[in-house]
Amino acid sequence: MKLLDLRSDTVTKPTAAMRNAIAAAAVGDDVYGEDPTVQQLEQRMCELFEKEAALFVPTGVMGNQLCLKAQTQPGDEVIVDSESHIFHYETAAPAVLSGLQLYPLPSQRGVWSEEMLRRAIRSSAYYLPPTRGICLEQTHNRYGGAVLPLEFFEMVRAVADEHHLFVHCDGARIWNASVATGIPVSHYARYCDSLSVCFSKGLGAPIGSMLLGSKAMVQRAHKWRKVWGGGMRQVGILAAAALYALEHHIERLKQDHHNAKRFAEQIRQLPGISVDPDHVETNIVVFHLAPFLQPAATFVARCREMGVLFNALREDAIRAVFHLDVAASDVEDAVDRIKQVIEQWNDRKESQ
Repeated sequence: MKLLDLRSDTVTKPTAAMRNAIAAAAVGDDVYGEDPTVQQLEQRMCELFEKEAALFVPTGVMGNQLCLKAQTQPGDEVIVDSESHIFHYETAAPAVLSGLQLYPLPSQRGVWSEEMLRRAIRSSAYYLPPTRGICLEQTHNRYGGAVLPLEFFEMVRAVADEHHLFVHCDGARIWNASVATGIPVSHYARYCDSLSVCFSKGLGAPIGSMLLGSKAMVQRAHKWRKVWGGGMRQVGILAAAALYALEHHIERLKQDHHNAKRFAEQIRQLPGISVDPDHVETNIVVFHLAPFLQPAATFVARCREMGVLFNALREDAIRAVFHLDVAASDVEDAVDRIKQVIEQWNDRKESQ
């Protein structure tokens, strides 16, 4: 039985062609600024995102945190979505590493009204933490890969400019947004002072993220990358994987989106499961369990026994993520296995 791993798009394995690119990579010591493949990748990213400078880092979390560190002072406050990755999954790094307080602002699938955003910005009273920046997430993980509209970016930028705030984008899956909408990544980036984007999710590279912004900001981030242990040596072998992914794995994201939509349309027909296929915009599906199938952690454990892996998102919600190691034929297989789990669950209930 084939193991169907739908926990995340980070679980992908490098393709044979990507491995060949890794093996053939020209390398140097990147701490000395001498790795030609890293330099090629950073230049390529500056062109794609139309930013002055870029810095290759091991992880998306490091990319996010370096961007925050380079644009703030301890005691500052940064507005984030209450369901954002930075708030939920980065182990309080803004507080630990940069002395920041986060203002978690609830949203509608990652989007605030202008009025809500303005209310969250602090006054200049001395006893309040100064609002210093605003963080967006594209696509939005906990909202099932939701795509934040370009008009929302424009509104946030206008408000930020009025209050002299920076705008950061956690763009871990920004390529999914671009493929889904047809909007170039540079159009989202033009409204942001900094971005952190990942190669190790939908693009299928084994390791690596990139932060982008002004030369001054990236220079400050470069220093802190070293302080935090992120300086890497012959890292061109990883940059080569990212370059290969940029050339060969962006357009194929459409297949992941198609598989996610088909999965949502089929799974909603199973008893005890609810999901809105219209909310499946990219490669992530968040589906909800009726009370008789909860808790989600137990449901996930029983699915694992059937060879299909998910992550429990909340007590009543599960996340499935589609990626290049999931074939179109795996969609029906995954649904069939979930159906069996539900049938076995009901049989156990009846026998008790």
